Amino acid sequence: MATRVDPELKKDLKKFGIEEWNECYHCGVCTAMCTHTDKDVTFPRKTIRFLQMGLKDRLISNVDPWLCYYCGSCSDQCPRNANPGERMMVLRRYLTTVYDWTGLSKKFYTSKTWEFFFLMFIAVMVATAFLIFLPLSGEVFTNPELFINAQGGVKLNHLIDGVAPDQFVRIIEIFDWSMAAVVAGLLISNIVRMFYFVVLRDKTIKVPFYAYFTELWHLVWHFATQARFSKCEDRNYWLGHWLLMSGYTIMFIMIVVALPQFQIEEIKEWYHWQRLLGYYATFGILFFLIYVTIKRINREDVKSKYTHSSDWLFIIMLGLTVLTGILTHVFRIYGWPATTYVMYLLHLIVLIPMILVEVPFSKWSHLAYRPFAVYFDQLKQYKV
Repeated sequence: MATRVDPELKKDLKKFGIEEWNECYHCGVCTAMCTHTDKDVTFPRKTIRFLQMGLKDRLISNVDPWLCYYCGSCSDQCPRNANPGERMMVLRRYLTTVYDWTGLSKKFYTSKTWEFFFLMFIAVMVATAFLIFLPLSGEVFTNPELFINAQGGVKLNHLIDGVAPDQFVRIIEIFDWSMAAVVAGLLISNIVRMFYFVVLRDKTIKVPFYAYFTELWHLVWHFATQARFSKCEDRNYWLGHWLLMSGYTIMFIMIVVALPQFQIEEIKEWYHWQRLLGYYATFGILFFLIYVTIKRINREDVKSKYTHSSDWLFIIMLGLTVLTGILTHVFRIYGWPATTYVMYLLHLIVLIPMILVEVPFSKWSHLAYRPFAVYFDQLKQYKV
């Protein structure tokens, strides 16, 4: 079967951050150094070879960029300074755009203006909708004591003018589920495209029907534990990534799946399970943010020296989401009704654009693509 070479591949990949890649002459040091290299697997050399030769189809059907966690050992030891770890990072951006059928991911990764204005557009829409349909009650300023509960905290669900508390929670819950359905639909459809490119289109494999179920545990296991990540020498990076993933998952369950159980009027004691879950989720996300921010500012290692604009935007958006969430919680506990409402609105203005952009189109999608890549890699072992 003929192999098609795409002469435009190099030009396309430059838009995602790759400059030159001919420094690599395949000495094998990166493969020898990588803790993810298995028997008879030339990781990450195979992927870089596809890149150099313009083998776009083979690059797209390859999951190795997702199996790389960019510990940086390969780049540190490369005798040609070819920086293979950064090459794999760039390819993850590129593959994200390949899986995305809408074309928005490519717009966001290749244009700072596109991503910024799209985020701002959603933020303005959220603020406008809230101020028109769920405005702050005027009595907050004339009778603020009406919005304070027995524990001295703010009755958050009472702050909306003309809307009953249970109705307010229901409105937010419906919006949460609607947003989750849109994001899940986009992400799942992209994963289906990933499955097509990686598994279905590969004529060298023939996956028996039972294997789709017997190999599924790899997907669940690696999503829950980030087990491949733990092989990297920098254990703090694995720990931070795991805390981020688990914290975000818990936070998602709290604000989408079980909102009526968490956005209540009563303020529980600090040791109540409801608050402890929230504190753990906040700690997990903050730990990761502080760790990677310090690394990137100090440029301590090779993986912190090369930063794409999408990396910083992700950190900033996630940081603002956590900060506004913490302040909303503090203002509510200490009984400041108007301030609580304003901070709650700011929290949604940051949170909603971040979820709608980052989850299906940018950095957050990696949480899905990585474990699915492990799963698909197992399926690709069933050769014809």
